[in-house]
Amino acid sequence: MTDNQEQGHDGDFVQSLERGLSVIRAFDADHPKLTLSEVAASTGLSRAAARRFLRTLVQLGYMRSDGSRFALRPKILELGYAYLSTLPEVAMPHLEQLVEQVHESSSVCELDGDDVIYIARVPTKRIMTVTISVGTRFPAYATSMGRVLLAAQPDERLDEYLESASLRGLTGHTITSATALRRELRKIRSQGWALVDQELEEGLRSIAAPIRDADGQVIAAVNVSTHAGRRTLNSIVEDLLQPLLATARRIELDLASSRASVRARPDA
Repeated sequence: MTDNQEQGHDGDFVQSLERGLSVIRAFDADHPKLTLSEVAASTGLSRAAARRFLRTLVQLGYMRSDGSRFALRPKILELGYAYLSTLPEVAMPHLEQLVEQVHESSSVCELDGDDVIYIARVPTKRIMTVTISVGTRFPAYATSMGRVLLAAQPDERLDEYLESASLRGLTGHTITSATALRRELRKIRSQGWALVDQELEEGLRSIAAPIRDADGQVIAAVNVSTHAGRRTLNSIVEDLLQPLLATARRIELDLASSRASVRARPDA
């Protein structure tokens, strides 16, 4: 049996591409510059293999080196531009309109493994101790957008998640029981939106709704977040839910229209 088969990959899996991408992922905000040895240790590659990938990326213009350390160059953004020019680009004007209407921050997230990752955001006042920006990740179980996305998962995937997820108490309000979380996700699936009260951070309340593609599949979530000192749970539902649902619908319509236009182009 080959290594790919042992890892569950099919015969079309290109392991060298996987390794090259692992080299790129080794660099992040906490590790903007790495030595060859550090890249090898982070990726599990041999020094010789890591050197080949790094030198290739340097020659292609995606990375630079000062002789001992390597760092990503702006050209690396090209790899994500096609993605960023779809859903986030479509969503941003609608988030701006929603924020202007309700005077609260709004974001769009997608599910990435057991986390949500922010792909678009329009803030108002800072209401969290951490700075949120595109690329920020939070555990899905403790966020309104994460729960919307988890509730949309097939039962089999949800069972796997609940069996393996580490449900830590991030605040005194966080649901840490798989049984209680499953019950909450069933409620969200039924009502079509999620409300989270100070489970990610004390003082933070958030309401979220799904964003669906043309086939009705949930592909992302949009939220409005506020401080507990400004709005009660009842006022969040009464004042923010309908504008939020309307925003989600407008994003869906624009996304469908944008993708239909791309398909209709002669060179598409």
